[in-house]
Order: sequence, then C-alpha cells, then structure tokens
Amino acid sequence: MEIYQIRAFVTVARLGNLTRAAEALFLTQPAVSGQIKALEQDLGVALFERTSGKLVLSKAGSRLFPTAEQLLNTSVQLKSQAQQFQGELQGEMVLGIPGEQAQFLRLGELVSAVVGSLPLIELKTVIQPSEELIEQIRSGKLMMAMVIATHPLPDLFWMALRTVRYRIVMPNEMAEDLRHAGWKELAQLPWLDGSPGSHTHLMLRALFERYGLAPRIVMQNADMANADVLVRAGAGCALIREDIAIAGAGRREFTVWGHTQLDATLGFVASQNNIVDPIVVALISLIRTVWTGTSGMQPAAAKE
Repeated sequence: MEIYQIRAFVTVARLGNLTRAAEALFLTQPAVSGQIKALEQDLGVALFERTSGKLVLSKAGSRLFPTAEQLLNTSVQLKSQAQQFQGELQGEMVLGIPGEQAQFLRLGELVSAVVGSLPLIELKTVIQPSEELIEQIRSGKLMMAMVIATHPLPDLFWMALRTVRYRIVMPNEMAEDLRHAGWKELAQLPWLDGSPGSHTHLMLRALFERYGLAPRIVMQNADMANADVLVRAGAGCALIREDIAIAGAGRREFTVWGHTQLDATLGFVASQNNIVDPIVVALISLIRTVWTGTSGMQPAAAKE
C-alpha cells in the first residue's frame, strides 16, 4: 500500500469520476485505474462499485474513506514539516571537553540550548586532556573544544569564557607538619597529578620548575575533577579549583596550603578554518548565550 494509491482513492471518491480524478492528479485515466485496483488487491476489498461508467464507494470503501483521508492529510503535514526543516543544521556535533565537572563547564545548559535551537543536531562530547584537544584542533581531527589553558592560543580561534584559579590542597594531617615548610619539603610530599597534557599536570609541573624542583607523583588520575575526594581521604596533595578548595577547607576536610594561586582560563577553541562552518558558528552563538547572554562572532571577555 503506497501513499500515491491512497491519494488516488481519496481523489476518485471525492470527485466520483475517474476522468476528472486523473486530470486532478495529472495522470492518465488507466494509471489512476491501475492504482485503485492495486490498492483494492492489497486491502482485499472492493473500494468502488462500477455502475453506468460511474464510480460509487462500496460499503467497505465508505468505511475506509475517513481513515484514508486522515492518512493523506497526515502525509501532507509530514511533508510540510520536513520542508520546514530543510536548510536547518542536521547531523553530528562533536565537542571536546577537558576533565572537569559538567556543572563547571555549564554542559547541561549547553545541551539544553542545542536541543532547543538545533533539534536535528546530535551533540557528542569527547573528554581528553586540554593539550591533546588543542593538538587535535590544530591537526583537523577535531573541529571544536572547550579547554583550560594558561595563555591564549593565537593561532586558533579563542573565546575566553571564565578565569579558573587553582590552589594547593593537602590532607589535614600533612599540613600539621608543614606550617613553616618551603618548596623543597612540599615537593617531597605525595602528589596527585592529572594525566599528561591535562591543564592540572602542566600547571603542577610549571609550578615546581620555578624552584628547580619536581613533585613526587604517587598517582596520575585522568579524573582530576574529583581530586578533592582523594585529598580528603589522605591520598596526597593536589591542585584544586579555588571554589572547591575554599569550600572543602571551610568544612575542615583538608587544608589549603599557603597563598599560592595559579590562574588559567576556560575557553572555547576552534581552528581559524572551521569558524565559518555552520555547525561551529551555531555552537559559538549558543555557548556565548549560555555564558554571557549575548550573541555574535567576537570572543567574549573572560568572566568569573
């Protein structure tokens, strides 16, 4: 049973004449007659009674006509709706993200914005260290990403979203013995490190290199978004986002050591070649709306 057969049935039933139905359908009379016969064979019932050259609905045809008419109307609505979608973005949108909490990245708000504004787009996220995400953007393996970096990336499109500050955090029992300790003693403590190429890994190494030292790493953790849990359990020291560090220290779950502050920036990055891609343009607009409530193509200023 095909929709064109149902259209022929409904048209003939409405006009009551095969010739006029053929004209309305821009078909030949034999073609319309053949479609009606094929539909009758498919349904197993006669739809018309043929008397004096006139087609009259049979009892079965009369009962089936409202349903056929409804099906035809639904097909018209379906086509109309599909035409509305023509020209809209559709397909897959892959966004790289660093190992951070979804709430901090405002990922939920972004997904909601994509669903509402781009109904034909499927958003996929890839979690990787920031340095690796940047390299994949440069190599063309990835179109766009959110990364945490300590400096802007001049060879790429860079849209700063917010400043991210990190503090040194350690278990309370370790802090008791390090009230007046220096960097050398600090480096000898057990440290929890992010995976190679992650923003926390790069910042931790750079921090100790200032003093010609290297931290004693006891664990490399790909999920540093929850490093505060490990510090609270006494596993070692770590660089923790300041908001989490201050809140945890306030609950006496661990100790913030000294006054050292390390600043980085959460930003959206894409290659200069890809910022004209419709999908990238659309996501830039949605990210700006989620983070600043504005739209446009110029990078937003960093916000706390």
